[in-house]
Amino acid sequence: MPLPTLARGAALNLAARAATVLMGLAILVTVARLGPAVQGAFALFVAVEAALLTLFSGLGLLLAREVSHRHRAVGGLLRAALAWSAALGLVAGALLALAASQSDTEPYRRLWLLALAAPFILWVPTATGLWLGQGRMGPLNGPQVAAPALVLVGLGVFWLGQRGDSSTVDAVWWVLLCWVLAKSLVAVATAAMALRDAGPAAADASALRCEWRFVALIGATNLVSLMNYRATLFLVERQAGLAEAGVYSVAVQVAELLWLLSSALTVSAYHRIGSPDAAQAAATTVKVLRFNLLATAAAAPVLFLGAWWGLPWLLGPAYAGALLPLACLLPGVAAYAGASSLSAYYTNHRGRPQWSAGIAGLSLALTLAMALWSVPAFGAVGAALATSAAYAVAIVVGLRLFLRDAGLPWRALITGHAGAQPAATRQSDPA
Repeated sequence: MPLPTLARGAALNLAARAATVLMGLAILVTVARLGPAVQGAFALFVAVEAALLTLFSGLGLLLAREVSHRHRAVGGLLRAALAWSAALGLVAGALLALAASQSDTEPYRRLWLLALAAPFILWVPTATGLWLGQGRMGPLNGPQVAAPALVLVGLGVFWLGQRGDSSTVDAVWWVLLCWVLAKSLVAVATAAMALRDAGPAAADASALRCEWRFVALIGATNLVSLMNYRATLFLVERQAGLAEAGVYSVAVQVAELLWLLSSALTVSAYHRIGSPDAAQAAATTVKVLRFNLLATAAAAPVLFLGAWWGLPWLLGPAYAGALLPLACLLPGVAAYAGASSLSAYYTNHRGRPQWSAGIAGLSLALTLAMALWSVPAFGAVGAALATSAAYAVAIVVGLRLFLRDAGLPWRALITGHAGAQPAATRQSDPA
């Protein structure tokens, strides 16, 4: 794919993600103004949902790899994958319902809501694998835009009915209900659209049986990555309470806005990074990596200045405490922007998702090792410092592994040109 085409795809993806982020910020403002405790409960609930989605995300990425790397028709595989995701959702839902019955604290006692939706919401990461492999940004981004839009509609109904005057318990209930209903409706629509695009075909689970290790590795990799992003949130909640976790979650969400830039280009280039031609895959990855690192480094100070001015005004004075953790998070988050590109290379081109798991696992281990001391000592600021430092170390290791595998020098990241490399004659390994 020529660079202008790649840029157009990235621009479309960035525009959709910008709309999603704007709606996400509207949700953040709405929920946060209900109080730090409500925001904390919502952030923890969403983290549990994200763990469920990432654990079974391998089905969608298998679809993407079959399309982009092996150029196969996947109509039958799509049907089988949707059936498997529904079955896995039922199992996960039963476990969530059990966990909810054993808890009397927010938001864990509300996990039965997520249990009811689990068979449906897994359809989104599964079905969108078809469009990810095809490089079709329009349908790929549709579910990401539709879900927060529906959530905002539900929250608007709540505000009109309650005028913002409700108890914490009622607010938590309505926020989580809006979230789950929106995600479920979008999931059903997404599965229907993907089935229509894939065309008629009998369900074929042969690839699932052959590639179950790849699917399991993807799920484990993404779960480790998510824990890497969210482990400190649970540590802060355990150490300092739900309200402090709510304030810290705002710092995390704002810092991760930097990844809007990096993920937009990575997703648009995902099918090209998955090319079986090693030279092409490495060259694309280098270009994406360089852009991601430069863009996030430039955007980080701008983001902090905007947050310094906007957070206390938009969310209320209770959230001024998010600013110092945000300042500590931004350097590491900016550096870790390259992780999405490395993950695409390891997973879609090399068929070795365990390499991504190793990088995320290193970051998680470093984060926990430091946070177990820094969170009790410094609270949310300690969590932010531990996370940022771990991100920085892990991305340096990840870049070194990529350059060695691709046969490239460090200067390739500076010049943006892969040049000739020994890896150019190597075809990617089978999954």
